[in-house]
Amino acid sequence: MAESMTETERRLPGVPRSAAADGRREDPALDARDAPGVTDATGVTEADVSAGAHDGREAAALLERTRALVDPELRAAVESLPKAMRRIARYHFGWQHADGTPAAGNAGKAVRPALVLAAADALGGATARTAVARAAAAVELVHNFTLLHDDVMDRDTTRRHRPTAWAVFGEPDAILAGDALQALALRLLAEDPHPASARAAARLADCVVELCEGQHTDVDLEGRAPAEVTLDEVLGMAEAKTGALLGCACAIGALYAGAEEAEVAALDDFGRQVGLAFQLIDDVIGIWGDSRHTGKPVGADLAARKKSLPVVAALTSGTPAAAELAERYARPHRPQEAEAAEEIARTARLVEQAGGRDWAQAEAADRMARAVQELARAVPDPQSADGLLALAEFVTRRTG
Repeated sequence: MAESMTETERRLPGVPRSAAADGRREDPALDARDAPGVTDATGVTEADVSAGAHDGREAAALLERTRALVDPELRAAVESLPKAMRRIARYHFGWQHADGTPAAGNAGKAVRPALVLAAADALGGATARTAVARAAAAVELVHNFTLLHDDVMDRDTTRRHRPTAWAVFGEPDAILAGDALQALALRLLAEDPHPASARAAARLADCVVELCEGQHTDVDLEGRAPAEVTLDEVLGMAEAKTGALLGCACAIGALYAGAEEAEVAALDDFGRQVGLAFQLIDDVIGIWGDSRHTGKPVGADLAARKKSLPVVAALTSGTPAAAELAERYARPHRPQEAEAAEEIARTARLVEQAGGRDWAQAEAADRMARAVQELARAVPDPQSADGLLALAEFVTRRTG
């Protein structure tokens, strides 16, 4: 075990400042919303591949194999929907345009189903990897259910380089399409003859409840005064919204490989810690990133008074900068009024002066270290864990 940990730590030494602050960002949902330079149908960019050298290439290959195995299951499930819901789902996945004509867009990076397959492979080999394809598709359907709903709640109008589903078809139809995708996910597992399918369905259902609770907390926090928000609350929200489905994906892969409960739990926590590390990095880039890569105006999160992890860490630091930051965050946010660039820059400096940036980067590195430890518990052999490590590297050192 000690040797395995040493090898793993060499592969994932932590999250350096440069990786989190080079001005390149992926969507908080780990989705190819606005990333430039897409090279193939997986949504992987040239920058993604070059960012981690060996790991980037390995992750890109894993994602491509995942798409080849899972896409047929996804398409078959979507084709079973009634006509109205099928049209919206096809559009959302990038398979057709709003007018119904075929499109060659990508359906996202498929990180979650790739984690399902990599976990099954790590503990059960190629046989388990092939057997888990339907369950991997179910996880991807749940992910896209959350995207459809989140876009409505967040009023996001762009995803994957074009208008979001609700912006094209209206809010009610986008919400209903999301509901339909969730139902398809559970049906895929209910009809799967694999002996682990019932446990996987129960775990995925529990995960959806946790995701909903995380989204509720996120919305609730936005309406509360800065002094009423704690760092533990925001960390818990981030784990529920981002980490839970990554952990569930890994756990389902382990279930299909016939793993013991201790291994399943360890892989669940591995995914959760990777998800938290990603969210911390994403929040840093959301404040200090370059809009040419993020696809969002500079300081958009600060202008919207988002209580992201670096901001809440700064607000709770007890420093003079924290007091001024709290005063600024207490001012009402008026979406129709553009905040001056110098005001946003001043707010970003206050977050940094209060220690929010340094804390987030150190916490991200710590979460990755915890992820490595959990992975070593579940998969002591570094070679078997290689795919999961490559995907962890990919999602936490994103450059697109």
